[in-house]
Amino acid sequence: MALITWNDSYSVKVKQMDEQHKKLVEMINQLHDAMKVGQGKQVVGDVLNALVSYTKTHFANEESLMKTYGYPGYEDQKKAHANLVGQVGDIQKKFLDGNAPLSQDVMTFLKEWLVKHIQGADQKYGLYFNSKGVC
Repeated sequence: MALITWNDSYSVKVKQMDEQHKKLVEMINQLHDAMKVGQGKQVVGDVLNALVSYTKTHFANEESLMKTYGYPGYEDQKKAHANLVGQVGDIQKKFLDGNAPLSQDVMTFLKEWLVKHIQGADQKYGLYFNSKGVC
């Protein structure tokens, strides 16, 4: 069973960002599934590495779009992105060092952060970009 099920309330009405958000949801679900069935550290680590990498790429794409269209909330978004990248980097480091296995608490954190961020801050930029003709 998926940890996160995509629904229209997550859409920011910007196709590129919605597709990337769907990919993030898929990757978090993959990580959750790997953790739940007790797949080996290598498999879970590979999925976690891919998630971290893709998250950085997604944030860079969002920030680039924000700069291009002069989004007024750019600095706040950039700070929120940097904060999450730091937190996930800490999770990744602890996992790889064997100091903290992935847990349901970590998965809940990732889910809640993504859902709240998409439905909060990202919805705002969606409206802004739509007003600029970006769909």
